[in-house]
Amino acid sequence: MSKVVLVTGANSGVGLALCERLLSHNSDGLQLCLACRNMQRAEATRSHLLTSHPAAQVDLLQMDTSSISSVLRAAQEFKLRYARLDYLYLNAGIMPNPQFDVKAFVKGLFSSNVINMFSTGEGILTQKDGITNDGLQEVFATNLFGHFLLVRELEPVLCHAGQTSQLVWTSSSNALSSTFSLDDIQHQKGTQPYSSSKYATDLLSLALNNRYNKQGLYSSVICPGFMLTNMTIGILPFYLWKLLMPFFLMLRIFTNTLTLTTYNGSEALFWVFLQKPESLNPFSKYHSLTSALGNSYTQPHKMDINMETSESLYEKLLQLEKDMRGKLKDKEKESHHAKETCRI
Repeated sequence: MSKVVLVTGANSGVGLALCERLLSHNSDGLQLCLACRNMQRAEATRSHLLTSHPAAQVDLLQMDTSSISSVLRAAQEFKLRYARLDYLYLNAGIMPNPQFDVKAFVKGLFSSNVINMFSTGEGILTQKDGITNDGLQEVFATNLFGHFLLVRELEPVLCHAGQTSQLVWTSSSNALSSTFSLDDIQHQKGTQPYSSSKYATDLLSLALNNRYNKQGLYSSVICPGFMLTNMTIGILPFYLWKLLMPFFLMLRIFTNTLTLTTYNGSEALFWVFLQKPESLNPFSKYHSLTSALGNSYTQPHKMDINMETSESLYEKLLQLEKDMRGKLKDKEKESHHAKETCRI
């Protein structure tokens, strides 16, 4: 039986690179579904994939993880199309308006943290977050909460007796506990919502394992390393990236986290696909790494997380889900009432 794979944020970056690798590995044995916000780009991605793999089964699903109603509609549509889901890649994410802190960068150049600064962007990037139509912080909603809702909605096709399914989260080495607070899970008060959302991702994955492993559903976290994608390319002018590229290649002598390309960055995402889900460590983040010679490989690193915090986050997300569903129902009632009033 062919495996059903759903990938969010599949039309560019590491998500697209993963899809290409999955089809190259076994296009006949996959039913690949691309969940994307922009359907025009999704259609172009599907055509691109079918050009290389004309016999492949590639479907599209319109979904914006920052919108609760969009996630709920997409999940309902998916369940009508498929009776099972083997792999759910929770990859869609944003880092809006990244700001480069020159002062922090110069300071970091003369510190012991210089290598880590270049490989993760720690301490030198801040973002200006927005608010979604649902009233949530945009980064939190897009990177974490929308995916949390999706997992909850797709539970019937993920959890089957005698079937093993897997969640694979795209996290980051920039997922820092110092940027996350249980008192502010949406990161309304800080300037590093991306880092906070990724640390929350690590915590959520652990909580999901604690709750779903007995039902055959396993969750893993990966880090694609530092790549040049649509998310990072806008941080600096393009000509500076070109000038810096030889430096980054040289820096690989000292750090293996500079994957640089989306193909290299997708290494851990693809590697996890080849493993037995139950063999993976729920406390480990699987990193895409690239050696000084340009060879890619995957390596686990223990995450800075604990069960108590992960469970507390999960409970807060459940409460937020309850609140948001209630607000959505109230809006639907108001809309229905308004329509009835117009008819009268």
